[in-house]
Amino acid sequence: MTFSKSGFDLTPPSAEERVALEAGLNDEERRVLLHHGTEAPFCGGLLNQKKPGVYCCRLCGLPLFRQDTKFESGTGWPSFTAPIDPQHVIGIEDNSYGMRRVETRCARCDSHQGHVFPDGPRPTGLRYCINSASLQFAPDGEPLPDPLGRGEPTDQ
Repeated sequence: MTFSKSGFDLTPPSAEERVALEAGLNDEERRVLLHHGTEAPFCGGLLNQKKPGVYCCRLCGLPLFRQDTKFESGTGWPSFTAPIDPQHVIGIEDNSYGMRRVETRCARCDSHQGHVFPDGPRPTGLRYCINSASLQFAPDGEPLPDPLGRGEPTDQ
């Protein structure tokens, strides 16, 4: 097993677990998470969410972003300045559509989340532009989603 510095198990889901996780997705979530799609701007259900809490990967439940790093970018997608743990979000060079971008993926299940751009506010200067369909919100005080039954987080 591989654990992040914040104590979350980053071991990818097994083939059986992956089938079960994917079975719970709706068509839009499947298109975005598994086929690297992008939801239409200003349509995502989490764009205007302002309660304190954590945004987790919709597929595997890994915590990716906190509400206190979210900001209004005007782009039409939820935007964040930094992940909850740098080990939870990976960047992959994306040269599709004649653009040079960095795609963001969940470090545990490799699902597509969105893209990161170097035009965000201080302190990081980054803008993680994430699809609402890729995320599941857990309000502070409520348990984080744990679809893999790993009892997150754990002390290492």
